[in-house]
Amino acid sequence: MKSHETSVKVRYAETDQMGVVHHSIYPQYLEIARLNWLDTLGISYKSMEEEGIMLPVFELNLKYHKPVTFDEKIRIETRLREQPNVKIIFDYSLYNEQGNLVTTGYTVLVFMDAKTRKPVRCPKYMLEALGY
Repeated sequence: MKSHETSVKVRYAETDQMGVVHHSIYPQYLEIARLNWLDTLGISYKSMEEEGIMLPVFELNLKYHKPVTFDEKIRIETRLREQPNVKIIFDYSLYNEQGNLVTTGYTVLVFMDAKTRKPVRCPKYMLEALGY
């Protein structure tokens, strides 16, 4: 499974004075989508951390195409860009309820040893779950 869909419903607290989702909320939506993507693979982020592997965000890029407002449901398509190695790259497309593209972006995360804080390779069980 190299792509996955997640839906989130916009809460009132996520909107700004103009009534649209504040730009600072989108990274949280992407995190929800990534965690759901991992869950679908049968991989627990918590278990990865317990095994000493952290996955910090190294790079984040977003482009806002259309505003999203309170109580709207957003569909997030999460796609794996390439086979993970020391880093894993996700591409995202966010759509509103009408199917209009509202936001696009990507994140680069790095597999890191929790003790040494040094990069490590993607865990073998993740590569196997992805069919690599």
